[in-house]
Amino acid sequence: MSNRQYLPRGASGPVPPYEDRDPYGRAHRDTYRPAYEARAHAARAGRTAAPLVEQEDGAPGPGARAQARHAARRRKGAARTPSVRRLLPQALVVAFLAGGTTAFVAKDKVIELTVDGRPRVLHTFADDVHELLAEEGVAVSAQDVVAPAPGTPLLSGDEVAVRYGRPVQLTIDGQRRQVWTTAQTVAGALRQLGVRAEGAYVSTSRSRRIGREGLVLDVRTERTVTVMADGRTRMIRTNAATVQEAVAEAGVVLRGQDTLSVAPGSFPRDGQTVTVLRITGAKEYREEPIPFRVRRRNDPTLFRGTEVVARAGQPGTRRVTYSLRTVNGVKQKPRRLGSEVVREPRTQLVRVGTKPRLGSVRGAEHLNWEALAACESGGRPHAVDASGTYGGLYQFDRRTWRRLGGSGRPQDAPATEQTYRAKKLYVRQGAGPWPHCGSRLYR
Repeated sequence: MSNRQYLPRGASGPVPPYEDRDPYGRAHRDTYRPAYEARAHAARAGRTAAPLVEQEDGAPGPGARAQARHAARRRKGAARTPSVRRLLPQALVVAFLAGGTTAFVAKDKVIELTVDGRPRVLHTFADDVHELLAEEGVAVSAQDVVAPAPGTPLLSGDEVAVRYGRPVQLTIDGQRRQVWTTAQTVAGALRQLGVRAEGAYVSTSRSRRIGREGLVLDVRTERTVTVMADGRTRMIRTNAATVQEAVAEAGVVLRGQDTLSVAPGSFPRDGQTVTVLRITGAKEYREEPIPFRVRRRNDPTLFRGTEVVARAGQPGTRRVTYSLRTVNGVKQKPRRLGSEVVREPRTQLVRVGTKPRLGSVRGAEHLNWEALAACESGGRPHAVDASGTYGGLYQFDRRTWRRLGGSGRPQDAPATEQTYRAKKLYVRQGAGPWPHCGSRLYR
């Protein structure tokens, strides 16, 4: 086995020659350097300490440069073939002396792997980027960025960069969505997502680092809002969360019942115009009548078509409260706020006749019955004489009344029925029942 010494990574100065011994134990110096190590040394000499993928400002990083160099090496592969041929005899000698060690070392590659901005140099036998990541236990998902791509073959001196994706619950101007970013700071994420952050409100510090778990981010871009109040127009640039906040930023104070032309809690849109409504108002109380109801009851003692008010109705009283408003100096229609009953209305009761109407009496229709009634009772249907024996328009006694088909007392019957019974009495007995007033029938 050889006792070659490797120069530590990052050291300067010439590389010491390799020392080995022949079969007789004599030491001799071997100036052979493996081709892969020469390339790694050249790659380290030209490598810078910059990050390997796209920077936070959006400029291409060394990750992109690594892919370009990787392609360049392959184009130059044919040009290096003569050098390999010149080194082949020496490589065979070393392989013989090392007992197969050179074949093992020839597949070793020096790779710089940067995971989320943390670089490290390692030796690997992986053939491509995918094998390297699996070998190092670096798991990636569809949201992560790997440069070069996982299937890209590896050469010694290559640089591989992995940027993990981070979930961001992003709310822009009230619109919420989930996005992914490989940026490690809020400012970098805003640039990567193309969010216009100049003059915008950001819910957290822009320099805050974003962990693998992600974060919740609220962004309100700057908008132009016009506020009209008290005859003046104010145009402002704002990133307010609500219309009411924008109005306050315009220097307009809402007092009392003042309100806005749009919902105060709504999100202000770019170019929106908001009008402030100055409202003054008072309350007014008015007393209004409450109509009474009418309840009708059938009465078999009354002729059909006859209605008698048994109890008169009485309207109630209601006190009503109205709101009187003036909006920007203009009176508005009174708005009813509520009411209370001061006095309940009283229902009116009406008796409705159901008794069949009496017909005419032949031989008595041409007489002056009004004159007879005026003479007998003064034209009063409920009249009763001093003795209480006679009653009604025509002063019937109860026996005569019942004989004519009447019921109850004559003075309690309707005037039409009393006249009907009187006509029947006249047909039977003439004007005799009324000895003092009967002559009035003929006038």
